[in-house]
Amino acid sequence: MEKEIVNRVAQSKLVTFDLEDLYPSGERRVLDIKDWLHEGFILREKEFRMHVEEHDWSVYQDTYVALNCSTDAIVPGWAYMLVASRLNPYTKKVVVGSLEDLETALYQTLLDQLDVSPFVDKPVIIKGCSHKPVPENAYIMAMAKIQQVAKSVMYGEACSSVPIFKKK
Repeated sequence: MEKEIVNRVAQSKLVTFDLEDLYPSGERRVLDIKDWLHEGFILREKEFRMHVEEHDWSVYQDTYVALNCSTDAIVPGWAYMLVASRLNPYTKKVVVGSLEDLETALYQTLLDQLDVSPFVDKPVIIKGCSHKPVPENAYIMAMAKIQQVAKSVMYGEACSSVPIFKKK
């Protein structure tokens, strides 16, 4: 007599949370202002403003933009503000920093709005592997939010999870 194979994971109250499911669609772009600086290092206001005025901002329509300067130039805050003021009518979001900083900012907004009611008093696995660029900080933010209500929080997959937190 053969024993029936039982999927205990499917029968458990375990809830899997996948950060990839939150990933906002849309093109990510980097706008490096180094070419708008004299020799890539010195911001000359008149020259910089000329570049800002002549730039085609429409190419950033419906994109997410990471605004940065890849040289060691000291860029005053107003310069990034000026560029962002031109980007804002076209983009979904602008941040100063790297693409990872951009992804972190996007996830921060999404996780701040996350409804945690499905995780109340349940064991939760925050899925670890992703095909999209989910930043490390998103895992920390998700854990902090879910930890407030969950019975336990694990990382990984149901077959090989790492315990992170257990409510006392």
